[in-house]
Amino acid sequence: MAIYITSDCINCGACEPECPNTAIYEAAAEWKLGDKVFTDSTSPGGFKGEFWSPEYYYIVPDKCTECKGFHDEPQCAAVCPVDCCLPDPNNVETEEALLVKKDYLDTVDTIRLRN
Repeated sequence: MAIYITSDCINCGACEPECPNTAIYEAAAEWKLGDKVFTDSTSPGGFKGEFWSPEYYYIVPDKCTECKGFHDEPQCAAVCPVDCCLPDPNNVETEEALLVKKDYLDTVDTIRLRN
């Protein structure tokens, strides 16, 4: 299950540097997956729902692994001062699927860095 940021976000930015997958972006920012740049909630992984926000930080579900393979708990939720980083009921995934996603993201980053 990916994490999402609720509209209670105060835009403090504490969560962004904690994400090992660079899945967190500030309001209205373009987001990247490998060499591809997206400007809205277009999701190549097929996730449904609106995650992109023009008003507050947001998490890209294609890149969120709940910190599996890195930490024991989602770091964004651990540092959020207003507890607005919550499990996303629209993007439920098993731990196995999250670890597969982590491996995929590692591969995408490795290929991007080599080019």
